[in-house]
Amino acid sequence: MNLKQSIEDIIQRPDYEPMSVSDFQDELGLDTAESFRDLIKILVELEQSGLVERTRTDRYKRKEASTPKQGELIRGTLSQNRRGFAFLRPEDKDMDDIFIPPTKINYALDGDTVLVELHNSKGEHRGKLEGEVKSIEKHNVTQVVGTFSEARHFGFVIPDDKRITQDIFIPKGAHLGAVDGHKVLVQITKYADSTDNPEGQISAILGHKNDPGVDILSIIYQHGIEIDFPDEVLEEAKHVPEEIEADEMKGRRDLRDELTITIDGADAKDLDDAIAVKKLDNGHTQLTVSIADVSYYVTEGSELGNEAYDRATSVYLVDRVIPMIPHRLSNGICSLNPNVDRLTLSCRMEIDERGDVVKHEIFDSVIHSDYRMTYDDVNKIITDHDPETREQYRELVPMLDLAKDLSQRLIAMRKRRGEIDFDIDEAKVFVDEDGVPKDIQVRHRGDGERLIESFMLAANETIAEHFDRQNLPFIYRVHEQPKSDRLRQFFDFITNFGIMIRGTGEDIHPSTLQDIQEEVEGKPEQMVISTMMLRSMQQARYDDANLGHFGLSAEYYTHFTSPIRRYPDLIVHRLIRKYLIEQSMDDEELRDWKERLPEIAEHTSDRERRAIEAERDTDELKKAEFMVQHIGEEFEGIISSVANFGMFVELPNTVEGMVHIANMTDDYYNFDERQMALIGERQAKVFRIGDPVKVKVINVDVDERMIDFQIIGMPLPKSQTTQRPARGKTIQAKTRGKSLDQGKDNKGKKKKRKQRKGKNARRREKQGKGNTNHKPFYKAKKVKKKARKKKK
Repeated sequence: MNLKQSIEDIIQRPDYEPMSVSDFQDELGLDTAESFRDLIKILVELEQSGLVERTRTDRYKRKEASTPKQGELIRGTLSQNRRGFAFLRPEDKDMDDIFIPPTKINYALDGDTVLVELHNSKGEHRGKLEGEVKSIEKHNVTQVVGTFSEARHFGFVIPDDKRITQDIFIPKGAHLGAVDGHKVLVQITKYADSTDNPEGQISAILGHKNDPGVDILSIIYQHGIEIDFPDEVLEEAKHVPEEIEADEMKGRRDLRDELTITIDGADAKDLDDAIAVKKLDNGHTQLTVSIADVSYYVTEGSELGNEAYDRATSVYLVDRVIPMIPHRLSNGICSLNPNVDRLTLSCRMEIDERGDVVKHEIFDSVIHSDYRMTYDDVNKIITDHDPETREQYRELVPMLDLAKDLSQRLIAMRKRRGEIDFDIDEAKVFVDEDGVPKDIQVRHRGDGERLIESFMLAANETIAEHFDRQNLPFIYRVHEQPKSDRLRQFFDFITNFGIMIRGTGEDIHPSTLQDIQEEVEGKPEQMVISTMMLRSMQQARYDDANLGHFGLSAEYYTHFTSPIRRYPDLIVHRLIRKYLIEQSMDDEELRDWKERLPEIAEHTSDRERRAIEAERDTDELKKAEFMVQHIGEEFEGIISSVANFGMFVELPNTVEGMVHIANMTDDYYNFDERQMALIGERQAKVFRIGDPVKVKVINVDVDERMIDFQIIGMPLPKSQTTQRPARGKTIQAKTRGKSLDQGKDNKGKKKKRKQRKGKNARRREKQGKGNTNHKPFYKAKKVKKKARKKKK
């Protein structure tokens, strides 16, 4: 019986449950790399033929398996969106997500375990199944960060996280001395029902919302990120030596006499990778990538190891770094600082003229970094050929020139195989000692950055291939090909530009997308097509199965090069130590690692997403603060996104703001989803992603991290009025309608209405603007009064 028939027989069993690739391997006794590749090809064929479909957890289920029915109750985790709607992530990981409209959430909070009743109709969100929350089985949100608002005998906390759409009622005596405007941490004591807000008690006061640093501190607490290390972790770190002892070098390969350097950003303090490059007699190039041996100091089961697992990643915010391991290690014994001996794990590769690795070695070592180089200086040497800098580092110039040549060969190799390089520049916000943003600078990738990137990619791929061919339990960095429906949408979109792609999107090679990028390079539509292509991609993650890396067009990939700041890299180092250095892995340990790695992969992927969200939130906050000083100024930008409510425009400094559809006053605009464009009815003017536009900053809401633009030449609606509150509030440019009498009348009515509602009502009206799920402050207050009357 051939392999394909054997797989089909397994799938057709009456008791068949969705299986992963590794499940099929175990069932069929496949233990070679060749048989693994054959298995993958057959599963892809069966998926295309309709016999199976791949779930979001990469298991293969029978296509004819029953789908959920109307009225069926599905258990899962609620994931809310800031716009009010939510999704259910079903416990049955083989099910697709279920869309929950804002009116059907029924007081559940982001992260809650809920039961959802399925509706027969498809949801408005990309055709997903729609449902309604019927019961909350477990509240997973237990604490909230927000701004405290005082009342006479009680208060409210307005959550910073806009996914939490109800304010938290704080009873008398539970405010811990907080006053109006304090940023606080609230422990929820009672959850919302149909008549009342959730209740809580303040457990910590972070400071006043306008105090320096409190804004970033609030984001850190909001995402549940721990800043300080527990005492027992710090105590353990104290016992780690600051220098290497002679007996610790025994058995390691001594690379201290080889010219070795680190290349990193000027402000980096945790240097975890070093390189050495030299020409071999056979014309090939030898590249040695040495990585700090963190696993030697952060051992499994130790306090340091447990804390590193819990954090899983360092978090890089605008004004600080929250490390995965204490600074004593990350900036000390584990950092490959110059002119000191350091313990490392090394991957030595022999690379031919085409950029292919023809030989490799993996071993533990000791190095002595000769220079701590910055990207700026390396770029001056290998790109600008600056005479002064080349003279300053004349000992390094031959190696750096050779390194540039090798880097270019590696880049060409990846391009040949189909790597998709979006070449996206990053921006850094610079703040002063009080956290006030002073500048935003865009960092362009130079030859130095590409050089280190290429060398780290080569090491990561080499390590991954080595252990995948050994068929040993391992952790990989995977990036799967885009979902077929996303690809079909993208292919449909690019037909607007005359680009036709054959195929259904079920199976595609990265080179196809690379060809599209090359075809539009330098054309006006390049940005819009690159943006839409990027949005069609899946998110990279960690997995115990080698599923390849689509974006890199790599069959094997892992993370080996940053164990100071990424826990998966630390796991890779531990496994290398077990497999190659100690050679101590027995059958029982192999089974143990095989069972543990899926959970480690999922946990570290979740922690990575949390860190990315915190980093994005702090960037958006400081960018909004930075733009306050530019209200009324004009900028040239590029349309970065289009939706039915307006469009987003990105400035050259990466600041992004919105032109709301209500402010596009020269015509009535309709949203064309197929073209991702706004099209005027009368003048047929078209605004689409990638179009250059000139805008004016008319409004900045720092609390909401929103920047409003107006297109130059389009007058604002008549109802817009002048408003300039204090720092941290919404700040709006001066506008005036055509009718002065009408403007004055509206302004007077608004003033009287606000006076009637009172100070707190005004503030709540402002915070809840545009969010129909927020209960007004004054309404909640009345509910509380009624409750007190009943008690009396």
